[in-house]
Order: sequence, then structure tokens, then C-alpha cells
Amino acid sequence: MVKHIVMWRLKEEAHGNTAEVNARLIKERLEALSGRIPGVLSIEVGLDFSRTDSSADVVLYSEFIDKAALETYQRHPDHEALKPFIGGATSERRLVDYEC
Repeated sequence: MVKHIVMWRLKEEAHGNTAEVNARLIKERLEALSGRIPGVLSIEVGLDFSRTDSSADVVLYSEFIDKAALETYQRHPDHEALKPFIGGATSERRLVDYEC
């Protein structure tokens, strides 16, 4: 199994929205991928409530059957379609991919 975790800090404003609105939109759009891409076991998206200097605004926790499934997800048209919106709203991005 492969776990894919991504954390984003968002710009205060982007796409004509506040960071809070964009966080909810990112959550909705990523969760909508569930069940649509082969090899994805789970997708969970959380929105930070702590608002500390070291916290991110949005976190994606996802599980895949293997590395090939993660690659399929990364290149899938439905996932590719989200990248411009998320990228345009993001000021910082961190990720970890690991096998377990």
C-alpha cells in the first residue's frame, strides 16, 4: 500500500475567493475524486482549525494499492483538472509519499 499526504497553505485571496472559501472548494473537489480513479483506496481531506503559524490550511490523506495506482491518480484527467485551481490558490505545498 502507498500513502500520499499533501498539505497546502493557501493565499489569503485567489480566484476571487477568500482562503476559507478556497479551502472548502479544494476539499469538495478532491473528495469528489473518490471512486472515480482505479487503485485509489481512500481519500480524506481535512481543513485546519488550529490556525497556528506552523499549520497548513488543507491536508489530503489518501491511500493507493501500489505505486502504479498513485501514478495513475497523478495523471488521471479528473485529477489534472484540479491542479490549476489548487495551484493558483496555494502559497506553499508539502507532500510525503511512502509505502507501508
